[in-house]
Amino acid sequence: MGHCLCKQDQEEQEQQDQQREQEGVTELSGDIAVQSDGAASVPNDWFYQQCLWEHVDMTHLPLIVDSLVLETLAIIRHLVDNEQDPPPSMMKLHMIADKENGWLTVVNSMINVIPLDDPLGPAVITLLLDDCPLPTKETISKLSNTLKLNREAAQLRQHNLTWHRNVCVVLGCIAEKLAGPSSVALLTKDTLDYLLFSVGDNSNPPVILFSIIALEKFAQTSESKITINKRLKEDEVHPLMKLEKWFHNEDFTQRQAGFCSQWCLDNLFLIDGRPYSYLTIDDTNLNVILNSNDVSEYLKISADGLKARCDATSFESVRSTFQVDSGIWYYEVVVITSGVMQIGWATKDSKFQNHEGYGIGDDEYSIAYDGCRQLIWHNAKSQIQSHPCWKSGDILGTLLDLESYEIIFYLNGKALPPNKQVFKSAKIGFFAAASFMSFQQCEFNFGRNLFVFPPNDKNFKCFNDYAVLSKEEKIILPRHLKLQKLRESAVKEDSCTLCFDNRACVQLLPCQHMGYCKKCATQLCKCPMCRIDIQERVEIT
Repeated sequence: MGHCLCKQDQEEQEQQDQQREQEGVTELSGDIAVQSDGAASVPNDWFYQQCLWEHVDMTHLPLIVDSLVLETLAIIRHLVDNEQDPPPSMMKLHMIADKENGWLTVVNSMINVIPLDDPLGPAVITLLLDDCPLPTKETISKLSNTLKLNREAAQLRQHNLTWHRNVCVVLGCIAEKLAGPSSVALLTKDTLDYLLFSVGDNSNPPVILFSIIALEKFAQTSESKITINKRLKEDEVHPLMKLEKWFHNEDFTQRQAGFCSQWCLDNLFLIDGRPYSYLTIDDTNLNVILNSNDVSEYLKISADGLKARCDATSFESVRSTFQVDSGIWYYEVVVITSGVMQIGWATKDSKFQNHEGYGIGDDEYSIAYDGCRQLIWHNAKSQIQSHPCWKSGDILGTLLDLESYEIIFYLNGKALPPNKQVFKSAKIGFFAAASFMSFQQCEFNFGRNLFVFPPNDKNFKCFNDYAVLSKEEKIILPRHLKLQKLRESAVKEDSCTLCFDNRACVQLLPCQHMGYCKKCATQLCKCPMCRIDIQERVEIT
């Protein structure tokens, strides 16, 4: 039940109108002040008073939502605790989006106000959409009609890069969230025409990049995948084949588009006669890579094993193939995107909890550098570091000293003070490791190439000089080929149901489910079968 808003007498109303005019407030909508400069002031308890939703002037809703979206974007980079409540602005947006008109308003607001140059913009769109209720087919239809997506619209609004980029992000997020008949309903002929035009020669790199990602998300539904593949092959030159050439481009947005194009061509939109990328790379002196068998489920790894990218809503992680137990070691990372990544060191005991938002630096067995939020992470606690925010093209260096038991992080050669926190829990068994928020990408150098900023005060080693990989271990298979290989391989009856390599010898308590080896069981926090929290692991002989 709501309460009524009392009418004020004329004199009191005139006095308040005069005061608001002096303060630059032109109109009131419920308890919401709309400023003359277009800003909207929304009291924190406004959305918790149910009657006010009924009384608010809905013409002001877009203005209110714009303000809340920008507030969320500003706050999100300062959220450092996975356990803390969402910011009030985000909770308000969730309540607004609970109604169809509110959901459409929130989506349109994100498309219009999220700036092109904010590195967290696309990730915040994903975060907000993931937090909102699922739209119905009818709501999706209304969104399509509102956006009026088609080839002609793309041409007319070609210079509004922010709008186009954000539309592509929204389409991809909704396609991933729905994944099924509703996703197929969203991919109308006009929508597909719009996306295919957006990956064309006349589009801007950020629009091209997120158009590719949107096509990838739609292709998660088999029917849409067939439709997209057919349309892509109608062009004289396959659009993604053109864009794949950007893989090593000096422009970092184009490089991302090249990465995503190559990944799609290897995994989704296959072309007769085009060899898989893993068959064409030069693996000479390639002795350490990112471990495709020690990675969370949605992280993308390039065919050479040195580049990684996340386009999922989860926090994806990976370790390298080489473990160190003594000595002094150093590696570098090229920052391709300047959003949230946590890059550093982890042992095998460090757990990847991608759906819970925990990665490298979020347990006692790992430590990570976060150049977006300017933090060092260990055991899910952060401390402020003095480097400026990283940007595309920056070089992160990290040195592990197992003689003095200290870790040093460098940004473009400038060192932070040594950090010793992780050595309270582990002194051996370290791997290079990293975690990625949505739409983030970087490239690793484990010593195959010359380092850009090698420390000059430490006699360090590099992984590539000491590690060895067989020809087979260097292969990063596309996902469908990897699954096919697993199906064809002979699996012993008592094999672990997760890795299929070791014997299943552990029972999880209290649920008593079995089928896991000791190595895999230590990585689990919840039972994969029933999702109950694991309290104990019992080894069965």
